[in-house]
Parts: sequence; C-alpha cells; structure tokens
Amino acid sequence: MELIDGNQIAAALIAELKAEVAQISGRKPCIALVRVGEDPASVSYVKKKEKTAAEIGITSRVILPPVTITPAELFALLDQLNSDPTVDGILVQSPLPKGFDEVAVFRRVLATKDVDGFNTLNLGKIAQEDPSGFVSCTPAGIMELLARSGVDLKGKHVVVVGRSLIVGKPVALLALQKKAGANGTVTICHSQTRDLPGIVRQADVLIAAIGRAEMITADMVKPGVVVIDVGINRLPDPSKKSGFRLVGDVHFPTVSLLASKITPVPGGVGPMTVAMLMKNTVKAFRLQAAH
Repeated sequence: MELIDGNQIAAALIAELKAEVAQISGRKPCIALVRVGEDPASVSYVKKKEKTAAEIGITSRVILPPVTITPAELFALLDQLNSDPTVDGILVQSPLPKGFDEVAVFRRVLATKDVDGFNTLNLGKIAQEDPSGFVSCTPAGIMELLARSGVDLKGKHVVVVGRSLIVGKPVALLALQKKAGANGTVTICHSQTRDLPGIVRQADVLIAAIGRAEMITADMVKPGVVVIDVGINRLPDPSKKSGFRLVGDVHFPTVSLLASKITPVPGGVGPMTVAMLMKNTVKAFRLQAAH
C-alpha cells in the first residue's frame, strides 16, 4: 500500500507557484477573502489561505464584514470587488450565517474572478470541457493528487460516493473528460443508491465524499483499489488534547490493507484544496492581464 501524501504534493505545487509568481514583475496576483461571522473552522481556513498566499507571494485582502451585514450589503461588497482591477480572485468563505442564499452569493462573484469555482458558468465550463473556467478547488486537488501519484483514470471504473456541488458532481465530470489522466467510466452513488456496497466493490478508483465517518469499510472494496478520502469527520476521543480525532469517510485501518494507494485523513485531500485555490488565483491574474 502506498500512502498518497497530500502535504508533500501540495508543498511541491506551492513551490512551483512561488517560482512562477517570483517571475511576475509589477503587481502580484491578489485574492480577496471574505469571511462573515466567527465560525471557528472558517476562521482557521481563512488564516491558512492567507498564510499560503503570503508564502507564494500572492497578495491577500481579508475582508471581515460585520455579522449584521444583510444579503443586499454583501452583494454590494462583491460588486465592488468584481469591479476592482487590482483584485484577481474572490473567495466567500462558506458557511455563511443563516439567512443567506449561498448559491446566490456564489453566483454574484464574477465568473472570471470565481477562484472557488462555484459560479454557474464555471460549473458549466467543466461539463463543456472548456479550460478557461475555474474548477472548484477540492475536485481540482483530487485530479492533481491522482495525476502526481501516477494514477491514470483511462478506462478505469471510478466510483464517486457523494453528489454535492462542491465535490461529487464536479469530480465526476472531471474524471469523465476526454483528456490525459481522465477518460474514466464514472458511477455516482448517494444516500438513495441501492446496494451501495455492491457498486463500491466494483471501483478501481474510489472517491469517498459522503460526509459520514468511516462509512466505507473493508468489505466494500476490492483489493488493489485506489482510494481518495475527501471526508473530514470528528469522532470523540478523550485521549486527544482536543477531545476528538479526525477521520475520513473511509475506515482507514482496514481499507488501507486492501488498497494499492490511499489518502490519509488528515494530510490527504485537505492541503490540496488551498494549493489549488492559489493556482486558480494565479490563473485569474493571467487571464485578467491578457485582457
């Protein structure tokens, strides 16, 4: 079994981006990070994004509107960032407080600055295999992990467990694309799928993104499977200082005995998400400079 080390692969990608940004003279790429509220996970994620941007040489502008901001005021703020020529990428940290329509907020970000890849236009571009769009960061990170680990999806049965807009749907579309590294035969499973274990057992490559702790067990996979575990779940663990331990959607101790390659949790897909956000920001800068 080979461990797919997301930290190592993300570090290599960050080093490449740092070298690329160092070659840019004048204004550097800039990302605006908008965070509403004090959700602890969101605070931590935005700090991580800010730190990674600084490491690469990307300018980050962290914008913290008051929690009392209305949807109309948030739209006005996004319109302002959309029209600011010194901002290349915009990320609105999710989840937003109650009362916000997240999809409407994502749509408000200009497609050419939507480095999170959630705008309707960018999702459509994945389906049309248009490389000018932005792919949401976790699915893009999964494809990068597979490519850099020497996994070619061509002709392989790729089973995606989960149909979210953030991971399941886009990663299925990416695996299907007619291009090097893709060309997979894709099955999407979800909470209403009949005989989930039977379908998962057929996977040559399994992408687990269902959001249920250790749901995929050893009896559900075949020997030699490549496993990408997207889940991040907290299980109580009194022996840990934090009082919990992080686990994926896959039961790692047993599934790893059968897998040919597998991502750990933490340290698998997670680090790639931030690295791909930075890659998208540099791409947005290039696209803006070309116009």
